[in-house]
Amino acid sequence: MCLAIPAQVILMNENQMAEVDIHGVTRTVSLSMTPEAEVGSWVLIHAGFSIQVVDEEFAAESWELIKQIEWDDGDMAEVGADATEVGV
Repeated sequence: MCLAIPAQVILMNENQMAEVDIHGVTRTVSLSMTPEAEVGSWVLIHAGFSIQVVDEEFAAESWELIKQIEWDDGDMAEVGADATEVGV
C-alpha cells in the first residue's frame, strides 16, 4: 500500500527543497513535483517528495482517515503524535 502524508511547508530551502511539519515532526522533502507550493501550503508527501498541494481541510480529513487504519505493527490510534511511526 502506498500512503501520502499531509504536511505543511514551514521553510523553503535551495534546490526545490523544503522543511515540512508533519504533526510536530519536521522533515526535509523535495518540492520539485509541486513548484507552486510555498510557505504555509499543505502538501501530500510520499517517499520524500511533495506530490500534490492540498487545502487545509483536505489535510485534516486525510489525517482522520490515517488514524483509522489498522496497522500490522501495532496500535496506531495516536499516529499524529509521532509521524515517524508511519514511515515518514
